[in-house]
Amino acid sequence: MKRFESYGWHTEWVKDGDNDLAGIEDALRKCQQVTDKPSVIKLTTTIGFGSKLAGTGGVHGNPLKTDDAEQVKARFGFDPKQSFVVPQEVYDMYHKHAAEGAAKEQEWNQLFQKYQQTHPTEGADLARRLSGKLPEGWEKSLPTYKSTDAAVASRKLSETVLEKIHDVIPELLSGSADLTGSNNTRWKNAVDFQPPQLGIGEWSGRYLRYGVREHAMAAVMNGLAAYGTVIPAGGTFLNFVSYAAGALRLSALSRVRVIHVATHDSIGLGEDGPTHQPIETLAHFRALPNCMVWRPADGNETSAAYYMALTSKHTPSVLALTRQNLPQLELSSIDRAMKGGYVAVDTPNAAITIVSTGSEVSICIEAAEYLQKQHGVAARIVSIPCFEVFDVQDKAYRLSVLPDGIPVLSVEALSTMGWERYSHEQFGLNRFGASGPYKEVYAVSDLSSSLHLLSRLLIISRNSSSPPRASASAPLPPLTSTRATRSARPSTVLSSRSCKAWLSASKCYDLLVKERQPLRPISKNTIERLSISTFTR
Repeated sequence: MKRFESYGWHTEWVKDGDNDLAGIEDALRKCQQVTDKPSVIKLTTTIGFGSKLAGTGGVHGNPLKTDDAEQVKARFGFDPKQSFVVPQEVYDMYHKHAAEGAAKEQEWNQLFQKYQQTHPTEGADLARRLSGKLPEGWEKSLPTYKSTDAAVASRKLSETVLEKIHDVIPELLSGSADLTGSNNTRWKNAVDFQPPQLGIGEWSGRYLRYGVREHAMAAVMNGLAAYGTVIPAGGTFLNFVSYAAGALRLSALSRVRVIHVATHDSIGLGEDGPTHQPIETLAHFRALPNCMVWRPADGNETSAAYYMALTSKHTPSVLALTRQNLPQLELSSIDRAMKGGYVAVDTPNAAITIVSTGSEVSICIEAAEYLQKQHGVAARIVSIPCFEVFDVQDKAYRLSVLPDGIPVLSVEALSTMGWERYSHEQFGLNRFGASGPYKEVYAVSDLSSSLHLLSRLLIISRNSSSPPRASASAPLPPLTSTRATRSARPSTVLSSRSCKAWLSASKCYDLLVKERQPLRPISKNTIERLSISTFTR
């Protein structure tokens, strides 16, 4: 309780919570009279009070034995031989309270109607907020980009979105778990939510400083969203959203609209090293039902992520954003990205499709250019910024993005788990990262060497027969999608089994394994700059 007292809360302590019912009611009344601060009541009780196992851990997870249950019922005035019986007086009390609540609601609705008549602008805005709708035309404020625009980190692109839309969506709140300067979650003229007497904010402020409390931040956002009339967003590093996993799971379960601005989304954050570099984090939250995970590759994809996050009334969103700059893609647009996946580079008669997200999309585009110029091998590039949104597109669209009969390789600088739903082979990072300049960390991460191996594979295979087109009637391996009701990859797409069979038949797979190179030796100077922790082959 001293902790809450230090926060400035009003506190009450009922020391005999087992028997002192009058004391509990008195504590509640006292708290109701305190209107200038939050209140907390501490009840000291005995677990399993009244049973033979009272005060022991055995009463927590086990049902009471028949004789013990009967004596507890008798002790508290119930018929010990009856089970699952609710006394009529309880029904009567609840019905009475329900009637009182309905009358209060009707009284409030009448007051609200009067308010709308006397204050039409404010009344209309409140009615809109209560409905969960966004202001008409707000999406016109979302920034758009051309491929000739400068490369920008997606955390800065996110900041630009907030700067553009905060005036047109007045219910949008923002904040950070003590990483405001890194998350870029505060627009320029934002006012902090603080007591006016402190001189650092106002009660009308829309920026919340949560401190180093990721779980508390996510829980508070849940409460704000559940109450309604506001849309909360909060920032931290992507790796630290794991601290908020329990609260984020409750967001999805409770179907509330909250936005997690998760920056520093990969080994690309560089010097902070493996303690800060997420590996398994996206796989974790992509597996969470009713949660959108966005990892945008450029400005238009970032705007699309915000559009979907803000218009999804009953779904929380995680926006995984980079520290490093990203180029603007030539074929990206908000409309395309809103489908969750689209073709970023389309090439006729492509020998392979490379699918990726975020900062790796531009790397894959460079790899495709290298393959074409150096080896005459054509590659398509697909960006899938959001699995969950792409999964619900119709089959025809998904097949247009991931066409039949072409091997698919996924590339992402995080865990490869989950990518098997889209790709036959996966390149990623299934180990911890390292500390150093981000380009050097990428260089020793094996991603670049994997792309060189890919080039060898394609050089060998381009003169081989084309991979077999999977027949719709042929038996396929079990679907790997976590969403059993909808397969992200249509049943006619070339299966991983048939792809590997083709590689084996053309001797490509054996050569690929035979020619696989170990990690490049790291120079002494590089070792001095890098804090390599768990890099193992």
